[in-house]
This record gives sequence, structure tokens and C-alpha cells, in this order.
Amino acid sequence: MFKVVAHYLDGRLVKGETFDLAAARPTCSIHTLDGQAVSVALSELKCLFVVRDHAGRPEYEEEKAVNPRDPRARGARWLEMKFADGEIVVGLSTNYSAESPVFAVVPADARSNNARMIVNRGALESLQILRPA
Repeated sequence: MFKVVAHYLDGRLVKGETFDLAAARPTCSIHTLDGQAVSVALSELKCLFVVRDHAGRPEYEEEKAVNPRDPRARGARWLEMKFADGEIVVGLSTNYSAESPVFAVVPADARSNNARMIVNRGALESLQILRPA
């Protein structure tokens, strides 16, 4: 079970839990906090955030610096992604492919409330590879 927050391209948020999360699948089911079951198409999302806590920490400013000694970076690419809504996320991905419409990213900041993100490439304004694998 994963706690997730689905950020739709139109700004809607759906918070809940999922048991069937995989970047290679086009959809996942989310059991919302109010008990509903929702099928989510990853193509309709900005990003699906796997979170540690649904409340988050709005006051926390995430570190966006690349740490070359980060043990999570072995075999990963460091990416800087700018979403169409202006949000900038720096993270690392072991499965990034320029052809894939969605891909998984781990945030650069290990203390982030986001444990992992499933990014919809269609929601990005730009993507820069900061450090190749």
C-alpha cells in the first residue's frame, strides 16, 4: 500500500492509497480518504506523488542540489524538471527514457515528504539531465 496524492493537469487533487502503482501501467486505482475508489489515468496527471504523509509540510523548502555522493544515485540520472505550472523538481531516475510518456523519479531531498513521483512527461515545460547515469 502506498499513500498517494494525484495532481491532475487541471489542478484537482486526489489523496488516498493505492495497491497497484507501476509507471509502466497507464492507470492506477486510488482509494480516497473518504472511502471512494477512483481510477486514475496517468496521462491526465501532472504527477502522482507517493507521499509519507497526506498532510505534507507546506512550510518545508526542498533541497534541489545534486549530491554526487548520494547512495540513491548509483545508476541513476539526475533530472531537473520544470512543470507547466512553474513548479521545479530535482530528482533522480533509474528508469528515465526520452521515449517513455511517464517515468519514476526520487526527489533529490531525502527528507522530502515525497518518497517517489510518477511524472507525466506531457506536464513538463522542460527537462534537463543534470548528471547522466
